[in-house]
Amino acid sequence: MKPAPFEYERPQTLDGALSLLASYGGEAKILAGGQSLVPLLNFRMLRPSLLIDINALDELDFVQPAGNGGLRIGALTRHYTLETSPLVRERFPALSEAMTHVAHLAIRNRGTIGGSLTHADPAAELPMMALLLDAEIHTRSSRETKIYKAQDYFLGPLTPALRDDQIVTGITIPPLPANSGYGFEEFSQRHGDFAITAAAAVVAVKQGKIVEARLALMGVDETPVRLRNIEAELLGQTYSTGTVKESARKASRSIQPNTDLKASAELRRHLAGVQTEGVLTKAWLSASAKAGS
Repeated sequence: MKPAPFEYERPQTLDGALSLLASYGGEAKILAGGQSLVPLLNFRMLRPSLLIDINALDELDFVQPAGNGGLRIGALTRHYTLETSPLVRERFPALSEAMTHVAHLAIRNRGTIGGSLTHADPAAELPMMALLLDAEIHTRSSRETKIYKAQDYFLGPLTPALRDDQIVTGITIPPLPANSGYGFEEFSQRHGDFAITAAAAVVAVKQGKIVEARLALMGVDETPVRLRNIEAELLGQTYSTGTVKESARKASRSIQPNTDLKASAELRRHLAGVQTEGVLTKAWLSASAKAGS
């Protein structure tokens, strides 16, 4: 199929893009990488009056250090850049690893972080990683600048908190605690497919005990989720396989995944438990090694 007719503009400034977006009152769409938007256009699931191509906005394409170990990442940054950036790999290796699971190289080479966060697919890696890493999502409209915490941004499947006149301009990721380790696991039917489920964890250890724990899942709800009850229970714990296994059992019991054409709810619940055990083990052991405990 081919998309319905639309007008096309390629503004040279962010202000120009925002002005166009505001003037069309919800009838315009932003084109960045186009990896999600173009299929929706071709199936005529979207029929915008105007496409605003923002690929000329070099000001939105950057990866920069922030704070004492944080990062600022522009909305036009490609997935492949996050995958291969030495700065990302040094400060947030979990993010680099997660990007290797995004579809295929051709998709990662064009897809952008702003596009992924705007599309808000519950089976996409970047929304889960934004939630895990406590990212702040920066947006602009012709009226204001607004920052969303990742925990408040994903409202439902394919439903971000963005208004029609807002553009994601980038994200800020705060630094991780000292002696942090991570784990990431994903299961899909074939390489490059959307995940059935995935899990990611960050654990920080001091004097042999957990001082911070983060655990996120995707594919088990209508948005990515943080299992904050389990995170809280892990604080102050010393490593044991029994503790990890119990956390995995609780994770499996605490979620209510849906059955769909790809997997049953029972399979998703089982996978989430197995992955939780795997990512917590890897994160905990690597953090303990860094802490020398």
